[in-house]
Amino acid sequence: MTQPLPTPSWSHARAAWTMVLATLMWSIAGVVTRQLQAAQGFEITFWRSFFNVLSLLVILPLWQGPGVFARFPWRRGAFWLSGVCWSVMFTAFMVALTMTGVARVLVTMALGPLLTALLARAITGNRLPGRTWAAIVAAGAGMAWMFAGQLGDSTTATEWLGSLVALGIPVGAAVNWTVVQRSQAHGESIDLVPAVLLGAVLSCAVTLPLAWPSQATGHDLAWLALLGLLQLAVPCVLVVLCARVLPAAEVALLGLLEVVFGILLVWLIAGEAPQPEVLQGGILVVGALAANEWLGWRSAQREPQVPIGPA
Repeated sequence: MTQPLPTPSWSHARAAWTMVLATLMWSIAGVVTRQLQAAQGFEITFWRSFFNVLSLLVILPLWQGPGVFARFPWRRGAFWLSGVCWSVMFTAFMVALTMTGVARVLVTMALGPLLTALLARAITGNRLPGRTWAAIVAAGAGMAWMFAGQLGDSTTATEWLGSLVALGIPVGAAVNWTVVQRSQAHGESIDLVPAVLLGAVLSCAVTLPLAWPSQATGHDLAWLALLGLLQLAVPCVLVVLCARVLPAAEVALLGLLEVVFGILLVWLIAGEAPQPEVLQGGILVVGALAANEWLGWRSAQREPQVPIGPA
């Protein structure tokens, strides 16, 4: 059987800048969605996932060798559960973007690290440090302000529903990362990139009946192909490589840049200015998360480091 291609030896700086690039690629979804002419709702989700599948079918053999598909852990329940979580995140993200503002979707996604910490505490028994509980309180206050500040405004029922749909993203992420953490604690490693492919396939299967008949124009398909390749497939592969070099806390901290980049891009390029409550609440949420991850990284830096050999 052909062995996977060796992982390049990256410096810390190169991995950090690559992670920044990945978050910038993730953040283009809001801007691209606003360029579509006819495609809506589940149709957008289907085509985005479809082009993600096509991209990974090319990327995976190039990256891990032609025998990569034979090495998929098809018989492991954790692999399937992780794929279902990816499918939920893919579907909820694009549907929410078509129903409510980009800023509200992105700030809601920023709750992922904290929800993961809470779920991991319940499932694996890992204790939460005081800084994480403080971040939970601060982030919860920011979310409450972001939504409560819009009560009585012209926010439609569809926009409120979009906010609820967006909650599926951090919930799916929390379950996904907890599954991975638990499996690794039991000596069962999961290759996240094949799980991404599985999630994209499941997303296509679920949304195809709801997306048919297709109304997407050639213009729309070109933009959605860009999303499938540059907003999903490529950054997911890059993050897997970065995670082999950077500490997990630093990966989580840099991942929050997607929220900042996403709001800025849709504001500057698409002209969708976020409401003051979204900015104020979002600053509090992102600030709490960033402080929590940064303090955790600083704490880890003070601990003795154990040399790790090449992957």
